[in-house]
Amino acid sequence: MARSDESFDVEQEETSDDDAPAQDAVSLLSADHAEVKQMFETYRQLVDENADDEQRGELARKICSMLTVHAEIEEEIFYPAMRDNVDDELTVDEAEVEHASAKELIEQLEGMDPGDALYDAKVIVLGEYVDHHVQEEENELFPQAEKAGIDLDELGAELASRKRELMATLVDE
Repeated sequence: MARSDESFDVEQEETSDDDAPAQDAVSLLSADHAEVKQMFETYRQLVDENADDEQRGELARKICSMLTVHAEIEEEIFYPAMRDNVDDELTVDEAEVEHASAKELIEQLEGMDPGDALYDAKVIVLGEYVDHHVQEEENELFPQAEKAGIDLDELGAELASRKRELMATLVDE
């Protein structure tokens, strides 16, 4: 599904990870949020400009791949760390429910063609879900993580490593 020309390409990630200082967990996840937000904005522009199905489909596939990897690293690593270190499990529960909704839309999109009815609407609604989710994470979960005494540098390294592994599997598909 993912192609090696994607902006979050594994080879680029590995190169930049070797050259750049390691990111803490909040910085890494926030950077992903900013990147996917930009991708959704670009998608909306493509729709407004009546871009062809190929352009819209390629970007939608990139968005879906990025969100899938991002959700997986949060669910495998970040959310368990939050559950172990903060008392507010409801916020983590809500985040997981939001992931489930996004995954359903991603699954629907993966079974569609960009020219299908409702395709653009589903990508745009996915963007709205993600925007809401990002706001809650950045305004509620991340401040809790920073106050909880979690080693965010170590957690960031773990997230980055797992992200590289998952991206490599996407490139191989």
